[in-house]
Amino acid sequence: MNNDARRAAVAALIRLSESPGYLDRADAGRALASFAEMPEAKGPLLGLVLDADNTFVTRETAEALLRRHDSAGLAVVAAALADADQNQGDWIHTAVDDVFTVYDTERDAALRECQALEEDADERTRRGAKRLIRALSTILGPARND
Repeated sequence: MNNDARRAAVAALIRLSESPGYLDRADAGRALASFAEMPEAKGPLLGLVLDADNTFVTRETAEALLRRHDSAGLAVVAAALADADQNQGDWIHTAVDDVFTVYDTERDAALRECQALEEDADERTRRGAKRLIRALSTILGPARND
């Protein structure tokens, strides 16, 4: 897909993210997460993770970003976690648990990415990365028969 088509898709999803309907916003969050590396998607994604009206949007968007398993998705979640209220933070943590509980290799890779995000230029991302590291560190890997 060319850059013009990607920008048009992001623009359409940003418009959907502004819908009064929470299901529309959740759909926009899941789809927009696919474009998290694009600068124009970061702000709207952050707004969706911090959706003030419905934590379903928070959880769905955070989970989609985390399922990317990359620094672009983790950076948005970290920035959101830095500003999240208690309720939003609980749902972000639920998404972290849902995504990283199964495979300890994925959790460990996410921990490494978050450690790198602790050096990010954005102070909010650094603060949120610390919170993400704490959340990921509490997830135990699969039971081992030692």
